[in-house]
Amino acid sequence: MKATCKAHLFVLILITSFRAEAIAPEAVFGESGMVATRSALASQVGADILAKGGNAIDAAVATGFALAVTYPSAGNLAGGGFMVIRLADGTIIANDHRERAPLAATRNMYLDKDGNVVPELSTHSHLAVGVPGTVDGLLDVLEKYGTMSRREVLAPATLLARRGFPIDLDMARDLEAQLPRMSKYPASMAIFSHDGKPWKRGDVLRQKDLAATLERIRAKGRDGFYKGQTAELLVAEMQAGGGLIAQQDLDEYQSVWREPVTGTYRDHQIISMPPPSSGGVLLIQLLNMLEPYDLKAMGFGSADAVHHMVEAERRAYADRAEHLGDPDFFPVPITKLIDKNYALARFADFAPDKSSRSTDIRPGSFPAESPDTTHASFIDKAGNAVAYTTTLNLSYGSKIVASGTGMLLNNEMDDFSAKPDTPNAYGLLGREANAIQPRKRMLSSMTPTIVAKDGKVVLVTGSPGGSTIITTTLQVIVNVIDHGMDLSAAVASPRFHHQWQPDAIIFEKNGLSPDTVKVLNQRGHQGLTPWAYGRGIGDANSVMVLPEGFAGMADPRNPGAALAP
Repeated sequence: MKATCKAHLFVLILITSFRAEAIAPEAVFGESGMVATRSALASQVGADILAKGGNAIDAAVATGFALAVTYPSAGNLAGGGFMVIRLADGTIIANDHRERAPLAATRNMYLDKDGNVVPELSTHSHLAVGVPGTVDGLLDVLEKYGTMSRREVLAPATLLARRGFPIDLDMARDLEAQLPRMSKYPASMAIFSHDGKPWKRGDVLRQKDLAATLERIRAKGRDGFYKGQTAELLVAEMQAGGGLIAQQDLDEYQSVWREPVTGTYRDHQIISMPPPSSGGVLLIQLLNMLEPYDLKAMGFGSADAVHHMVEAERRAYADRAEHLGDPDFFPVPITKLIDKNYALARFADFAPDKSSRSTDIRPGSFPAESPDTTHASFIDKAGNAVAYTTTLNLSYGSKIVASGTGMLLNNEMDDFSAKPDTPNAYGLLGREANAIQPRKRMLSSMTPTIVAKDGKVVLVTGSPGGSTIITTTLQVIVNVIDHGMDLSAAVASPRFHHQWQPDAIIFEKNGLSPDTVKVLNQRGHQGLTPWAYGRGIGDANSVMVLPEGFAGMADPRNPGAALAP
């Protein structure tokens, strides 16, 4: 089957007693680099940048700005994200442009007088908005490691916003579903509806206010967003709606360069995002717990393989609730959590024939991180690789457009722990490490990851999906390394997820055979539930290095494209 950017088929599963295999579109091949994203238009922007001689960093930045236009559900200017970079010379770096809590934020700001969490205050109100980081982060990355000018990389996004683009069926349906939430925000309805009625497939979405905001960034860089007209409009929106972001918050915001977390798994180097994302730490911890076991011999989709992975996930997510937060505010024990000996000790009570109970699993102790995020992967012909995950948190964030800017605002404040052991929108628990504090970055699950072997990049991957991001990334890596899958199968194969609390295994429809489900039930696993949200678990747009070039795969669960320059 010849792959094109339109070849997006749902996964078909052939089920046997202990194995499930995916039939998926063939991965795209290229000789001079590769881009894979959720948006075909944004992927084209990145591929064009590579074709013009830009490197993977230039392509990632240009694509990041384009996603704010073509994929407004998660692409953004007023959100945040994480970028992991491996340069061709082996240098590894990570840029943290996660949002921060405003200076006026307080620990109990989402609780009522009785100490109970007020529904939707941290997700659908002006108080839900964290200080945006995307623009500062992308510009910082471009300045340090890009080769093209700010005007060059921002030109495609600005043009797409100004001229518009035809809405496809996927976006039309998505926007129609959001209109009830947006209806009380006139600036949102002015863009994302057609005079109050849903946009239809084929209608052209033009975003003149967003184009003007992008043009100010092109002209003035950081000051075109965090100062001047855009900043004034954002602060005015906060004041009008009872939000907390003030000009001082914007003045103080800076992205942070961090050292990636690294580990090894079966002779491969794993390079991923450190806190305030929990993704990289948990990914390496999970791989450390699984490394002593022969997952390949167990077989993909078998009860044994699923049992081992679920038990590892149960323990890692318990540690997440206790130990993970913003390292600038809390002493996160990263070195201990990713230590192989700690993983062995953590898994010492594992029983190969019996499920644990999450109520019996406690976080490890020793001395003293939406379904509507989006991930993009990049590699250029020189071998520079970028894994980039960005988000507004929930789909279309807070649903609020800052009047006059065209920008949807995030609702990332929900990723803090509003109250100890109280689930957020993704059912994740948190404690003191992730309590609300001014200037603090909220914990994330984003897991942009690069896998290398023998000094060369093998795989660039990651995913959206809230709490399922980490387990999706884990499964893509295990599919490649343990099960020897090519990129197409590794990305398309069915997925499952466990996160300690609630004590349940969710799995994609037909993702586990009836025999596997039966065996897992016999071992005491509970809450085995088919995934009911959207088209499946995750959206792992990935690229892989082959002996003869590069493979790219847009996750077939959703529209998107992998494109070569």
